[in-house]
Amino acid sequence: MNARWPSRLAWAGALLGLLGALLVFAPARWLAQGITSATADQLQLVNARGTVWRGQADLMFTGGQGSQTRTTLPQGVRWRLWPTLVSGVPSLALELNAPCCTLQPIALTARPSLGGGEVRLAAFSSQWPAELLTGLGTPWNTLRMEGQLSLQTDGLTLRWDSGRGSLQGALAVEAQDLASRLSTLRPLGSYRMDVRAEADGNTTTLVLQTLRGRLQLQGQGQWVGGRLRFQGVAEAAPDSEAALNNLLNIIGRRQGPRSLLNIG
Repeated sequence: MNARWPSRLAWAGALLGLLGALLVFAPARWLAQGITSATADQLQLVNARGTVWRGQADLMFTGGQGSQTRTTLPQGVRWRLWPTLVSGVPSLALELNAPCCTLQPIALTARPSLGGGEVRLAAFSSQWPAELLTGLGTPWNTLRMEGQLSLQTDGLTLRWDSGRGSLQGALAVEAQDLASRLSTLRPLGSYRMDVRAEADGNTTTLVLQTLRGRLQLQGQGQWVGGRLRFQGVAEAAPDSEAALNNLLNIIGRRQGPRSLLNIG
């Protein structure tokens, strides 16, 4: 045996041990840097501590690079990330907990595949302050919404293959007792958006309705091939036209007493 082999084996063992330690104890700031980069600075984990696998941080929303608008989630977020198997395929599982807003952790599983992969979101319900949207910049920093956003799903699965995505499941978003700095009416109302994937997995429908309130919103849309098309109408209750006139001028294109909401 070559006399150098024991030395080489020792160095190889030390290198593997070092790589293993880096993997196990990778600092949380590495995850924070990855999220900031992936979201073009709009979502940031600030003051991240712990490791990539288990840690906590303040969650900040911003308008992107150079933006001065930002909001921070009260009490921050905590996470736990670990490797697992899904149908025999190595995958990653994530539990995300926001003390202010989630009754139970939000659970996700990411499974890669040849040329694509999928992310599964387990059933959950949560409530978030609408003020968070202000940090995302235009138009939210103009509207400055207040109120509560409720998110609920029985489960969602996002799949992508060769650059094409598909969605299965449904998500309900309720905005409760919304208010805006652009109107003296408080609250404006409460609203619900239902997002549902069609059976073909390639088309997602959106339905907006008013639950109650003086600002009446309704609309429908589709998300097809990564492109959103939405058409809706905003109008004031008969006794609230004057108080809502400024807001209606900003949120859409005026057509008499109505404001038309068009995307795509």
